[in-house]
Amino acid sequence: MSARVLSLEEGISESVRILRDGGIVGLPTETVYGLAADAFQALAVARIFEAKGRPLSDPLIVHLPEAGWLDRVVGSLSPALTELVHKLASDFWPGPLTLLLPKHPDLPDLVTAGSDLVAVRVSSHPLFQEVQLRLGSPIAAPSANRFGSISPTTAQDVRIELGDRIDLILDGGPCKHGMESTIVALQENCLKVLRPGPITNDQLKKYGHVVFFGHALASPGSLPGHYAPKKELQIINTDIKERFFDPLGGYLAFSAPPKNIADGFASIEVLSRNGDLCEAAANFYTALRRLDQSKAVILYAEPVPEEGIGVAIMDRLRRAEYGSLFGTGHHQPLASKK
Repeated sequence: MSARVLSLEEGISESVRILRDGGIVGLPTETVYGLAADAFQALAVARIFEAKGRPLSDPLIVHLPEAGWLDRVVGSLSPALTELVHKLASDFWPGPLTLLLPKHPDLPDLVTAGSDLVAVRVSSHPLFQEVQLRLGSPIAAPSANRFGSISPTTAQDVRIELGDRIDLILDGGPCKHGMESTIVALQENCLKVLRPGPITNDQLKKYGHVVFFGHALASPGSLPGHYAPKKELQIINTDIKERFFDPLGGYLAFSAPPKNIADGFASIEVLSRNGDLCEAAANFYTALRRLDQSKAVILYAEPVPEEGIGVAIMDRLRRAEYGSLFGTGHHQPLASKK
């Protein structure tokens, strides 16, 4: 039986009821749709892992309705770290910034995969916030998709991914950013970016030294094969872009390509006709999902400029490529086409 999709007051009330009773619900955020459970109900949190097929070693993000709830999920901080968190929260919350902080001892270990750090953020989506305030508890919510696959940016995406595994999806329309939050681990005067996202390095520089740390620390969404389509995906080299074609392929283009290039593929999706990186990020998962469902038998992607949110797009694109080649039964990368 497929999950119900509800909106507005009926959807909010039913979401709160299910979460309070220990169930799991697909909820909209400004980044991607999340699969939500009451963070303090360990059995409900376990249902998230079961529904997604997610390894218990992969921690979850905990969402709060406001920064004032931090002490419910975060342990003691030094005065300097407290000041840094306050500054970041004041400037970026609610919004797509996740902070990795010491875990409160009362938070179930399952949420953090046994780590003594917890990833926390405050979503700006009004429906998510309303559900959380009525529930009265922090919410654990990774992306509402099967583990490692393309993240969902609409209620229909969630239904495709998890419709037979959950009871309810709250429809809040398409996600604003379409890209997961930036995850940052904090030290005094140092911000370690574990996952790039809508909040860019340039925006973070005023708060301290910024370094990219990749997935060296246990943090949500950090495995190399995340965000992968079912079909094989290859990022093409920029120097062959203008003479590249494959009549059996699907092409993920950054900006509108010449007609002779577009006509050389079975399917094509354009992230932003004018080459706008923010628009490209918002369209990224939807376009990749459409290509994955198209008649194309193999997918190709054009790289985007690695500046601003383009860093996050290329991070997801590389992980999608890796996951498509090594995470779904493929063992050898495809040869570059000349």
